[in-house]
Amino acid sequence: MIRPRNILRLIHIQWVLVRHGLDEVLFATKVLRPFRFLMILAPWTWFGRRKTPRGVRIRRALEDLGPIFIKFGQMLSTRRDLLPADIADELSRLQDRVPPFPGDKARAIISEAWEMPVDDVIDHFEETPLASASVAQVHTATLRSGMDVVIKVLRPGIEGMIRRDIALMYFIAHLAQRYWSEGPRLRPVEVVAEYEKTIIDELDLMREAANASQLRRNFEGSAILYIPEVDFPLCHRNVMVMERIRGVPVSHIERLRDAGVDMKKLSERGVEIFFTQVFRDNFFHADMHPGNIFVDIDKPEDPRYLAVDFGIVGTLNPRDQHYLAENFLAFFNRDYRRVAELHVESGWVPPHTRVDEFESAIRTVCEPIFERPLKEISFGKLLLRLFQTARRFEMEVQPQLVLLQKTLLNIEGLGRELYPDLDLWQTAKPFLEDWMRQQVGPRAVFARFRDALPEFGDALHRVPVLADKVLAKLESGELDLAAHSRQLTDMQRDSRRQHRATRAVIGGGSLLVAAGFTLGTLPLWLSIGGAGVGGLLLLFGLYRGEK
Repeated sequence: MIRPRNILRLIHIQWVLVRHGLDEVLFATKVLRPFRFLMILAPWTWFGRRKTPRGVRIRRALEDLGPIFIKFGQMLSTRRDLLPADIADELSRLQDRVPPFPGDKARAIISEAWEMPVDDVIDHFEETPLASASVAQVHTATLRSGMDVVIKVLRPGIEGMIRRDIALMYFIAHLAQRYWSEGPRLRPVEVVAEYEKTIIDELDLMREAANASQLRRNFEGSAILYIPEVDFPLCHRNVMVMERIRGVPVSHIERLRDAGVDMKKLSERGVEIFFTQVFRDNFFHADMHPGNIFVDIDKPEDPRYLAVDFGIVGTLNPRDQHYLAENFLAFFNRDYRRVAELHVESGWVPPHTRVDEFESAIRTVCEPIFERPLKEISFGKLLLRLFQTARRFEMEVQPQLVLLQKTLLNIEGLGRELYPDLDLWQTAKPFLEDWMRQQVGPRAVFARFRDALPEFGDALHRVPVLADKVLAKLESGELDLAAHSRQLTDMQRDSRRQHRATRAVIGGGSLLVAAGFTLGTLPLWLSIGGAGVGGLLLLFGLYRGEK
């Protein structure tokens, strides 16, 4: 159903774009292209309104449109291979320099959350925010204990703004699902639902505090990543207090180089942190844009990352995690046949897909980028070709993986900035091989068998009774085998799987080990990433083309 508020919001979006001199973006779209002549007739084109640089106009429009659009701009700012430098530079300002709300208002919110005057807890509170982002802003303070902290305060009224835009996204997604030929494959409604859960969770700072605590525990004593400590007694749903860290923003490349930081090691450690979070811990920081990442340069030859802002974290179910790891390894080994097979086995492409044709398509897209550093790879072009391949083979978007693809895009963009000569494949491959050995080696198989023994024991004593009941029903004619042939077929298939699993346990897991060393997921995450943001990227791409 078309709701008036959705129509009004769409009109408002159009008006903001026009007000900031971005009407050429609107008229570059397919629907409005026939009416481009109206731009010439519009009064505002006669007075030189577009003297303001285009990057500034885009940034200001996104700021006016609210938090969801700001987050989109943050993500785009990490992809300098997809945007002109002037636009990327301006969008990078969205990472921590969104217009703030007044400091006295932040003090009042904190006092209300603590149910006492701020000065009862704090010696000094800096009302000018240290950083201001789309959902919250951060103030520095010193506790009565003498500890330096940062206080994150949720923007007043932010939840209503976000829910309004989420409602609009659902409206557009339902239209796309119903009327667009690609709708069923791209599953826009499910993608929006997944995003809604993520962004609403970000509005609960107690959840963010818990996320920070978990990540800190996962990397306790780590030489490559430090997570600040949370002061839980002072945390509430709209206020979070944590240890203040001091480091160089990762986006300040020249400052890092001047300090003598080993940029190659720094970029490799970024890759290692990502794969450790996804595969070892299955708990990853999913908002790793440069505004949230700093570098400890006390030992420039041995740099360490410092992370903040844990409102968005991701996890994977064991099945997706395993398929991702296998896909990555098969890709790194250029085993495109295995990549194609894994996509069919996982259900990411339809079961009728011709594996040999899919293998050939993947090889055609991916082979040219191997053994080349990041600076020589156009991920914009690769993204487009993979998206075309996904469409040809009816690959469905996996909403549960969209957050992971967003993080991968951020990581790859960060690596490109830090050390363009980074060999992404060789950096990640040893880590994944080691993880797969741990997952499918004899010890892992034995551990899973041991963990399952109580369940086996519980079920074992019921087998004779169940078998006797089935035989009795067969003898009396109560069990209609013909009517349940499909179910029996499924049971036989499951039985064969169980039998294969038992043989694998007895044999020491050798078959699983052999299967575990083949894998590859770049086609997956790039194609899905393209599906998730393709429409908005196209908008900026058209605008770029006009220039």
